[in-house]
Amino acid sequence: MDRRTFIGVGGATLGTALAGCTGSGDGGSTTSTSTNETTTATSTGDGSYTVSMEPVGDVTFDAVPETWVANNGSYADMGVALGLDAPKGLWLANRWHTTYYDELEGVSVDTSDTISLYQDGVSKERFYALDADVHVMDPNFLANRFKGWSEADVDEVVENVAPFFGNSIFSRGYAWHEDYRYYTLYEAFETVAGLFGREERYEAFAALHDEFQNALTDVAPTSDAERPQVAVLWATGDEPTSFLPYLVNEGTSFKQWRDLNVRDALAETSVKDFHSSRGSIDYETLLKIDPAYLLLRGHEDKTAAEFENTVVAFMQEHETASELTAVQNGDVYRGGPLYQGPISNLVLTERGARQLYGYDEALFERERVADIVAGSL
Repeated sequence: MDRRTFIGVGGATLGTALAGCTGSGDGGSTTSTSTNETTTATSTGDGSYTVSMEPVGDVTFDAVPETWVANNGSYADMGVALGLDAPKGLWLANRWHTTYYDELEGVSVDTSDTISLYQDGVSKERFYALDADVHVMDPNFLANRFKGWSEADVDEVVENVAPFFGNSIFSRGYAWHEDYRYYTLYEAFETVAGLFGREERYEAFAALHDEFQNALTDVAPTSDAERPQVAVLWATGDEPTSFLPYLVNEGTSFKQWRDLNVRDALAETSVKDFHSSRGSIDYETLLKIDPAYLLLRGHEDKTAAEFENTVVAFMQEHETASELTAVQNGDVYRGGPLYQGPISNLVLTERGARQLYGYDEALFERERVADIVAGSL
């Protein structure tokens, strides 16, 4: 595949898509459609094929990409599920928590060559050096998360390296994403499977996920009286004294909590989501809310025991934190990562069922996951 002469991008140009989301153009200039249908790969009859995902639109390849760069662990996990090698780069490589694969015999990935794109900024030279066949990344995320990239920079990388093809699915809290469609986890997964020509693996995972969802109906309560009241917070360090509040929304990073039918304690207060406010809350504010469960992000590199021996132990000794109901009842847990894909979602949802409901049985077949990843469909 000649990456530098990939056949083309349909609809609006990348520059136009960026203009509408950075404020340099009106909302109508973003690349978007009114349909909610997921478009998979379409063959053009000459060996090339077209895939489509907002905000970029249609992208046509004359061969399946062999190397890739991804925005985050959501897409990297999709790659593992599809049996791909690890992406050559991620926005922050350390936020792809591959320890989830440890409990799935036969599922593993070598991340030794995966680098962080963000290293005190993201340089165009890094994209040139990685020389990937495709960038599974929303170009609007690149242009809006920090200053330094213009529409011309994105277009240059597309022209000289490879296309962008992705959507920021993990959160629905970004104002710049209001003008074009979001995708659910499995809608995005289906599109990525089409990009890499591995639709059969996607179909197998989708069937497994349907069975998984059915199993959850016997676990998660439906009545408001029984739904657990939780607060999802980012807790930095082993002795946290302030927290970044994350309100449970439709982004993929909250999928396990939505599927487990929790009540968001923060949503019932005036506390604003971190994505929109960039604010934090302290123990005094938490004590006024006093959620039954505290689900703390930022500690997915720890085991449950390590988390309890550091963060939880500190809170138990803290003058104010020790008054919280969740601390007193032993209901402070790791809250999951910002990014999850089809495999990590299975693991995290099952873990959440244990945390909230004490459900100890397996909710999905480990061997089946390994078989799909290996292509034994």
